[in-house]
Amino acid sequence: MPCKSCGSVNQSKFIGEIGIHFPGLKNIDKPAVWVFPELVVCLDCGTAEFDVPEAELRQLAKRRRRRGRVTQN
Repeated sequence: MPCKSCGSVNQSKFIGEIGIHFPGLKNIDKPAVWVFPELVVCLDCGTAEFDVPEAELRQLAKRRRRRGRVTQN
């Protein structure tokens, strides 16, 4: 599948280690939610795509609800 950003097919898969934090100084002491997804990286423009695994996605949603600020996109 071509890159969604530049249309290149020059892509490669990697394993990532990503710490997801809620924004703002008030959240600086909150622990990150760590995910280790497979990344698809465009080697021409640098765009990267990954899916958050289901268990970590539930953690993010639960922490977001605890903060009382559910957002809809």
